[in-house]
Amino acid sequence: MARSPVLAAGGIVLRQARPPQIAVVRLRKGNEWVLPKGKLDDGETARDAAMREVLEETGHDVSVHEFLGTLAYEAGGRPKIVHYWRMETNGKPTRDLMHDVTAVDWLPLNAAVERLSRDHERAFLANVGPLALEAARRARERKQVVAEKPPRRRRSVAPKPAPVAPVPVPSAPMAPLANDAATIERRAVQPAAIEHHVIEESPPLLGGEAIDAGVAEDAPEMDQSEAACSDAIVSEGVGPDALPALEDQAVNEARQGRRSGVMQRVRSWLRRAG
Repeated sequence: MARSPVLAAGGIVLRQARPPQIAVVRLRKGNEWVLPKGKLDDGETARDAAMREVLEETGHDVSVHEFLGTLAYEAGGRPKIVHYWRMETNGKPTRDLMHDVTAVDWLPLNAAVERLSRDHERAFLANVGPLALEAARRARERKQVVAEKPPRRRRSVAPKPAPVAPVPVPSAPMAPLANDAATIERRAVQPAAIEHHVIEESPPLLGGEAIDAGVAEDAPEMDQSEAACSDAIVSEGVGPDALPALEDQAVNEARQGRRSGVMQRVRSWLRRAG
């Protein structure tokens, strides 16, 4: 009956230097130099187990990066499967080494391969070690580019103008309707109507009968002095030729709204002419 394999996890731990260095540990049992690794606890993932075992065997806090591969071999009559991740540390040890480890050493890749005691681990590190170093180099370059890149400026967006309510346009004044036009026309004609009315009343002044009638009606009221004045005016040359001028003056005064005064003056002139 085949026995179940032993599951373990570990790391290729790098420390920044020139050239970069890789951690190897010396076990108390057998005094062997090996890569840091350990068995999985119940319910623990391989990645978590690898991080925990590296901390216990090297005393360094590490950051876990790419998965590098799996190493399978037989140990103690049972198959053993070990998963490895690339890890990095930048600081000093944060804790003491576990009891099973007596020392930790940081060596360049080739020296670390030579230091390892087990053939399968030397072959594994010789294959995945260059991959781990290349991945670490690219990661440092990306960090430098990001650090040197100027911060991206935010584009300022101009605030949108507030909507403007449309200004009502005053409508053009409407032309007067027919009734209004007729009213305006009638108002404009009123002075002519007054003039016509006055002219109609004036012609009787030209007729001799009307003048005689007016004089006859007013004769009883005239005294001797008024008659003498009238004779004097007539003798001075006020005759029919002067009546048109009197009519024009009466029309003009009628246009100024003084119709009653004009009529009184006309009667007075008629009395004097008679």
